[in-house]
Amino acid sequence: MTEPPQASVARADKGSTGVHAPEREGRHLALAAVFEAEFGQRTATSALHRRLEDTDTSERSARHAGLIVDAVVTYRDSIDAQLEEVAPAYPVVQLARIDRALLRCGMGELLHCPTTPGRVTIAEWVELARTYSGEPIRRLMNGALGRVAKDAAAAEAPGGDGPGQGHGASTDNLTTGHTEGLPE
Repeated sequence: MTEPPQASVARADKGSTGVHAPEREGRHLALAAVFEAEFGQRTATSALHRRLEDTDTSERSARHAGLIVDAVVTYRDSIDAQLEEVAPAYPVVQLARIDRALLRCGMGELLHCPTTPGRVTIAEWVELARTYSGEPIRRLMNGALGRVAKDAAAAEAPGGDGPGQGHGASTDNLTTGHTEGLPE
Protein backbone atom coordinates (compact mmCIF):
# COMPACT_ATOMS: atom_id res chain seq x y z
CA MET A 1 0.00 0.00 0.00
CA THR A 2 1.45 3.32 -1.02
CA GLU A 3 -0.12 5.44 1.70
CA PRO A 4 -3.05 4.91 4.03
CA PRO A 5 -6.27 6.55 2.79
CA GLN A 6 -6.55 8.80 5.83
CA ALA A 7 -3.20 10.42 5.02
CA SER A 8 -4.04 11.18 1.42
CA VAL A 9 -7.64 12.33 1.64
CA ALA A 10 -6.65 15.93 2.22
CA ARG A 11 -4.56 15.85 -0.94
CA ALA A 12 -7.05 13.93 -3.09
CA ASP A 13 -7.28 15.72 -6.40
CA LYS A 14 -6.28 19.13 -5.05
CA GLY A 15 -4.70 19.89 -8.42
CA SER A 16 -7.57 18.44 -10.37
CA THR A 17 -10.11 20.88 -11.73
CA GLY A 18 -12.08 18.33 -13.74
CA VAL A 19 -15.83 18.28 -13.62
CA HIS A 20 -15.77 14.92 -11.77
CA ALA A 21 -13.12 15.86 -9.19
CA PRO A 22 -15.72 16.25 -6.40
CA GLU A 23 -16.95 12.67 -6.90
CA ARG A 24 -13.37 11.43 -6.92
CA GLU A 25 -12.69 13.27 -3.67
CA GLY A 26 -15.92 11.78 -2.29
CA ARG A 27 -14.66 8.28 -3.11
CA HIS A 28 -11.40 8.98 -1.26
CA LEU A 29 -13.34 10.24 1.75
CA ALA A 30 -15.71 7.26 1.73
CA LEU A 31 -12.83 4.80 1.43
CA ALA A 32 -11.00 6.44 4.32
CA ALA A 33 -14.12 6.30 6.51
CA VAL A 34 -14.93 2.66 5.70
CA PHE A 35 -11.28 1.71 6.18
CA GLU A 36 -11.17 3.48 9.54
CA ALA A 37 -14.32 1.63 10.62
CA GLU A 38 -12.52 -1.67 9.94
CA PHE A 39 -10.53 -1.04 13.13
CA GLY A 40 -13.69 -0.90 15.27
CA GLN A 41 -13.06 2.42 17.01
CA ARG A 42 -15.95 4.24 15.32
CA THR A 43 -18.57 3.58 12.68
CA ALA A 44 -17.99 4.48 9.05
CA THR A 45 -20.70 7.12 9.32
CA SER A 46 -19.12 8.81 12.35
CA ALA A 47 -15.66 8.55 10.77
CA LEU A 48 -16.98 10.29 7.66
CA HIS A 49 -18.66 13.04 9.69
CA ARG A 50 -15.41 13.67 11.58
CA ARG A 51 -13.45 13.82 8.33
CA LEU A 52 -15.93 16.23 6.79
CA GLU A 53 -15.61 18.51 9.82
CA ASP A 54 -11.80 18.37 9.65
CA THR A 55 -11.42 19.05 5.92
CA ASP A 56 -12.46 21.74 3.48
CA THR A 57 -14.72 19.57 1.36
CA SER A 58 -17.22 20.70 -1.24
CA GLU A 59 -20.88 19.89 -0.73
CA ARG A 60 -20.83 17.68 -3.83
CA SER A 61 -17.86 15.66 -2.52
CA ALA A 62 -19.46 15.29 0.90
CA ARG A 63 -22.76 14.20 -0.63
CA HIS A 64 -21.09 11.58 -2.83
CA ALA A 65 -19.01 10.26 0.07
CA GLY A 66 -22.17 10.07 2.17
CA LEU A 67 -24.00 8.07 -0.51
CA ILE A 68 -21.19 5.52 -0.69
CA VAL A 69 -20.77 5.20 3.08
CA ASP A 70 -24.55 4.90 3.57
CA ALA A 71 -24.68 2.17 0.90
CA VAL A 72 -21.83 0.24 2.54
CA VAL A 73 -23.35 0.54 6.02
CA THR A 74 -26.91 -0.25 4.94
CA TYR A 75 -26.15 -3.06 2.49
CA ARG A 76 -22.93 -4.51 3.91
CA ASP A 77 -24.29 -8.03 4.35
CA SER A 78 -25.70 -8.20 0.81
CA ILE A 79 -22.53 -6.61 -0.61
CA ASP A 80 -20.40 -9.21 1.17
CA ALA A 81 -22.68 -12.01 -0.05
CA GLN A 82 -22.39 -10.82 -3.64
CA LEU A 83 -18.62 -10.56 -3.32
CA GLU A 84 -18.51 -14.13 -1.99
CA GLU A 85 -20.69 -15.24 -4.90
CA VAL A 86 -18.64 -13.63 -7.68
CA ALA A 87 -15.23 -14.31 -6.12
CA PRO A 88 -15.54 -17.41 -3.90
CA ALA A 89 -11.77 -17.91 -3.82
CA TYR A 90 -11.47 -14.60 -1.93
CA PRO A 91 -13.59 -14.78 1.26
CA VAL A 92 -14.35 -11.24 2.38
CA VAL A 93 -13.43 -11.91 6.01
CA GLN A 94 -9.96 -13.11 4.97
CA LEU A 95 -9.10 -10.06 2.88
CA ALA A 96 -6.82 -7.32 4.18
CA ARG A 97 -8.79 -4.46 5.74
CA ILE A 98 -7.95 -2.03 2.95
CA ASP A 99 -8.96 -4.58 0.30
CA ARG A 100 -12.25 -5.25 2.07
CA ALA A 101 -12.93 -1.51 2.32
CA LEU A 102 -12.10 -1.00 -1.36
CA LEU A 103 -14.37 -3.82 -2.51
CA ARG A 104 -17.25 -2.82 -0.25
CA CYS A 105 -17.08 0.83 -1.35
CA GLY A 106 -16.82 -0.07 -5.03
CA MET A 107 -19.72 -2.49 -4.78
CA GLY A 108 -21.76 0.00 -2.74
CA GLU A 109 -21.31 2.70 -5.36
CA LEU A 110 -21.96 0.35 -8.27
CA LEU A 111 -25.18 -1.04 -6.84
CA HIS A 112 -26.60 1.82 -4.82
CA CYS A 113 -25.44 5.16 -6.31
CA PRO A 114 -27.53 5.53 -9.45
CA THR A 115 -26.04 8.88 -10.46
CA THR A 116 -22.68 7.32 -11.37
CA PRO A 117 -22.49 5.31 -14.61
CA GLY A 118 -21.32 1.74 -14.07
CA ARG A 119 -18.28 2.14 -16.32
CA VAL A 120 -17.12 5.14 -14.32
CA THR A 121 -17.63 3.33 -11.02
CA ILE A 122 -15.59 0.36 -12.18
CA ALA A 123 -12.77 2.48 -13.63
CA GLU A 124 -12.53 4.72 -10.57
CA TRP A 125 -12.48 1.89 -8.02
CA VAL A 126 -10.00 -0.15 -10.07
CA GLU A 127 -7.68 2.86 -10.02
CA LEU A 128 -8.15 3.32 -6.27
CA ALA A 129 -7.39 -0.37 -5.76
CA ARG A 130 -4.19 0.01 -7.77
CA THR A 131 -3.21 3.05 -5.72
CA TYR A 132 -3.96 1.73 -2.24
CA SER A 133 -3.36 -1.99 -2.55
CA GLY A 134 -1.76 -3.18 -5.77
CA GLU A 135 -2.20 -5.34 -8.82
CA PRO A 136 -3.91 -8.39 -7.25
CA ILE A 137 -6.74 -6.37 -5.71
CA ARG A 138 -6.99 -4.23 -8.86
CA ARG A 139 -7.66 -7.40 -10.82
CA LEU A 140 -10.12 -8.68 -8.24
CA MET A 141 -11.92 -5.33 -8.17
CA ASN A 142 -12.12 -5.22 -11.96
CA GLY A 143 -13.44 -8.76 -12.17
CA ALA A 144 -15.89 -8.58 -9.26
CA LEU A 145 -17.44 -5.23 -10.18
CA GLY A 146 -17.53 -6.17 -13.85
CA ARG A 147 -19.25 -9.46 -13.11
CA VAL A 148 -21.85 -7.87 -10.83
CA ALA A 149 -22.58 -5.17 -13.40
CA LYS A 150 -22.87 -7.77 -16.15
CA ASP A 151 -25.23 -9.91 -14.05
CA ALA A 152 -27.34 -6.84 -13.24
CA ALA A 153 -27.49 -5.95 -16.95
CA ALA A 154 -28.66 -9.45 -17.81
CA ALA A 155 -31.34 -9.31 -15.12
CA GLU A 156 -32.62 -5.93 -16.35
CA ALA A 157 -32.63 -6.91 -20.02
CA PRO A 158 -35.96 -7.86 -21.59
CA GLY A 159 -36.45 -11.54 -20.93
CA GLY A 160 -34.03 -11.43 -17.97
CA ASP A 161 -34.79 -12.80 -14.53
CA GLY A 162 -36.40 -9.55 -13.40
CA PRO A 163 -35.27 -6.18 -12.23
CA GLY A 164 -31.59 -6.05 -11.37
CA GLN A 165 -29.96 -4.11 -8.61
CA GLY A 166 -28.35 -0.80 -9.14
CA HIS A 167 -27.67 1.24 -12.21
CA GLY A 168 -24.55 -0.33 -13.62
CA ALA A 169 -26.60 -2.57 -15.79
CA SER A 170 -28.14 0.13 -17.89
CA THR A 171 -25.06 0.88 -19.94
CA ASP A 172 -24.46 -1.09 -23.11
CA ASN A 173 -21.67 -3.67 -23.16
CA LEU A 174 -20.67 -2.43 -19.74
CA THR A 175 -18.41 -5.22 -18.70
CA THR A 176 -16.88 -6.56 -21.84
CA GLY A 177 -13.44 -7.65 -20.75
CA HIS A 178 -14.10 -7.02 -17.05
CA THR A 179 -13.80 -10.58 -15.80
CA GLU A 180 -10.05 -10.79 -15.36
CA GLY A 181 -8.96 -11.83 -11.92
CA LEU A 182 -11.96 -14.01 -11.16
CA PRO A 183 -11.52 -17.72 -10.60
CA GLU A 184 -13.11 -19.99 -13.15
